[in-house]
Amino acid sequence: MLSLSMKVKDQAVDLQLINGELCEAGGGVKFGNELMKFAEAVASRDASALMLSRDRLREVAGADVVVDAAAVAANFQRMVRIADSTGIPLDESNVAFTADIRERLDLGRFQSAHNSGLGN
Repeated sequence: MLSLSMKVKDQAVDLQLINGELCEAGGGVKFGNELMKFAEAVASRDASALMLSRDRLREVAGADVVVDAAAVAANFQRMVRIADSTGIPLDESNVAFTADIRERLDLGRFQSAHNSGLGN
């Protein structure tokens, strides 16, 4: 979705930013480095990393940005857990449409990909 929305806005995006490999680049997103580190901490469920990244994000961006980032993270967690728990498969058109992105991001390494038959 990020890739598609950036095309609509005629902006470039490096999808590897999602994997954190270019964490110092920020991706041209305001507070990009701090948001990425916060998202990685949420996904890793590392309490100390989450505390540090949350505090750093609040320091540079303010409490409102932290609240918004936490709400977005919580919404994604909710959607993924619902989809995984109900066994919602990726439909065929999306399998083809997302193949390149899934490969570039190595999404097959995640358990949810194995649940859908798309894992490595």
